[in-house]
Parts: sequence; structure tokens; C-alpha cells
Amino acid sequence: MQFRQQALSKLQSPEELDLPVRFARPQGRLVLAVTVAVMAAACFWAVTGSVSSTLSAPGILTHAQGSYVLQSPVAGQVTGVLAKEGEALAAGAPLLKVRTERGDRVVRAIAAGRLTTLRAAIGAVVALGADVASVERTGGADDPLMAMLYVPGGGGASVRVGAPVDLTVQSVPSERYGVLRGRVAAVGRSAQTRERIAAFLGDAQLGEQFSRQGRPVAVLVELDRSAATKSGYRWSSAQGPPYAVDSMTPATGSVHLADQRPLDWLLP
Repeated sequence: MQFRQQALSKLQSPEELDLPVRFARPQGRLVLAVTVAVMAAACFWAVTGSVSSTLSAPGILTHAQGSYVLQSPVAGQVTGVLAKEGEALAAGAPLLKVRTERGDRVVRAIAAGRLTTLRAAIGAVVALGADVASVERTGGADDPLMAMLYVPGGGGASVRVGAPVDLTVQSVPSERYGVLRGRVAAVGRSAQTRERIAAFLGDAQLGEQFSRQGRPVAVLVELDRSAATKSGYRWSSAQGPPYAVDSMTPATGSVHLADQRPLDWLLP
């Protein structure tokens, strides 16, 4: 009976023109205001903001002069080892004593540097032209370390000189001492072959390792110096590791590429 009276009342006055009409609730106006503010901020950022990106590449700590492979100028049996791995050598320094058919001969370093690998031991028989050692060229005790990164594919085109680089060094726990800081000093103009990499680093295995994904582009990184750290270089942590880092240590570089405006990649 009550519903019938309400229906009859509705028929008698179908339009309630004297009642105010609510277009939106207060909560709805708040949501609308927030949406408009977010859209305005997004448009402003798309026009004036920037997006930073990084490029990761494998590499190794070394000196800018590279290394060379010392080959035996004679054939015979090694009777003496006259140098140790890691030792600094002067040009012409003796490395091996080899007994030949014409008597004992001494194999000497071609240029000054640090002996990184010695492939011959006492009693071994070496052939003429056999690889017996790898020597890293250095300009002296104060010759600074560099990092050589090998960027695979066409990634080298996006790397600019002066770009910041963060290096994760294999011998340094990054979670404790952070990463090594540096900047791009030079970018190779052409891709490197496996043989060329091996010749520069003095190691055929490294040449194979850095060219597995094709011929890479070499990127030379200059390390930031610091007198406040034990290693002599700047790290993301205050002190860095409490020891020096050695050349020929593998590292992974994260190169900071040029900032790009969001509108450029949202609207190609």
C-alpha cells in the first residue's frame, strides 16, 4: 500500500524542479583535481625533463700503451728463469736462459714494462718464435692505470668522450667498497678483431673473450685520481678498498650515455 501511494505521488509530480541538482560529490572533485595536476606535471616533465641511460660493457684494467707478447729468438731448453711475474722490467732485462746447440743464450725483454705472464719454466723446450712471456708496457712506476672497455655491436656510436663511467672491479667487493669512477677518454673509430685485441692485451684468451659477441668497439676510460684512497683512485665509497688494484684485472664498466628528452623517444 505504501509503494502504491509513492507511485501515485510520483505521477502527480514527475519533475521536481524546485530541488537542487548535485553534479559531483566533493570526493569526485578531489579526484579530478589530482588527475589534472598529475597530467600537468607529466606534460611539463615531458617537455623540460630528461631520461638518463647506461651502457654496460666488459673490460680490463691496463695501461694505455698496452702489452706485447715476447717470442723466443732461439730454440732450445730453458735452464734458468731470471724474472718473476709482476716484476717491473727495463728494456733489455733478462727473462730466460736457454741452452741451444751453440751454447747458452739469454732471452731479454724488448721494451720496459711489467711481466704479466711467464709461459716457460725450467726444463721446458721452446721452439724458435714460441710465445714465452707477456709484458705490459708502462711509462714508469707512476704510470696511471686506465680501463679498456669493449662495447659489443653498434653500442660504441652512443658513447661520447667525457661521459662518466662506473667500474665494477672483479677483485674489489662492490657491496663493501663501491665502484671505481672514471670518464671516457677515447672511443675507437672501428671495430676490433680478436687478433687485434689479443695483440694489445698480450693474451689470446682475452681476445677470444671480448669478441664472443662479434667485433667490439674499444673505449678507453681514464680513472679519476684521488690522494685520499689507498689505491690512488676515486671510488663511490669514501675510502675505497684498503689495497691497490692491479693491472690486467677484469672489470665491468657502466657508461652513462647522454641524457635524452622524454618527448624525443615518446614521439619518434
